[in-house]
Amino acid sequence: MAIIKAKARQTTAVSAESEGNDVYLRALRDGTLLTAAWKQSYIMKGYGYQALVGGFSTPLTGGGNGTTLDQNQPELGIAVPDGVTLLPIRISIQLIPALLATDEDEYEALIAVDKDVALAFDGTWATDETPLNLRTGQAAGSACTVKSACTADTTNPTLDLELDRIHGHGDVQGTAGNALWNVPMLVYEPDASPLIEGPASLILYWGGTVATDGYAQV
Repeated sequence: MAIIKAKARQTTAVSAESEGNDVYLRALRDGTLLTAAWKQSYIMKGYGYQALVGGFSTPLTGGGNGTTLDQNQPELGIAVPDGVTLLPIRISIQLIPALLATDEDEYEALIAVDKDVALAFDGTWATDETPLNLRTGQAAGSACTVKSACTADTTNPTLDLELDRIHGHGDVQGTAGNALWNVPMLVYEPDASPLIEGPASLILYWGGTVATDGYAQV
């Protein structure tokens, strides 16, 4: 009968072994073998990141440089370069629509993917975002280019995949200015993540027929 041993040691180093290399098994000091969900294992290796749109009490007004969704002016764009694969594990968007102005006013949010092109962010009309590593002792920044609050056109993305969306409209039975929305949320947390292989883009939009503020954690 074969005997399998795990070495008793402590390590905080981030390591990712090459294909085919031997790796240490991880075990408790009583020999209990440890396993981790794949998402957690990537975070432990330093491959988990978070980007934010809006912060504390300052949201971002959606709709590019207006109110309604503008395909060329996303609220957040993640450009995935060639040779890099992005796996979204959780995207949360919280919208704060303005007061209804008229019957049938609308809000919406959309998470989409351009599977062939990494967004080109030329100029100074978008805000640089530096993703933070979910292993907080590691340096910030990732291999992807992340921008928010686009107020001029990017390269025109093709929305090949729609990962998730919400849409709502008002039904006014009185004075529009007295009607309020609920606070809508969109949470995309897939059991099996799509593999967004670069060059490609992950893109977030929100907006409406009235000004729609929002936050996002990606």
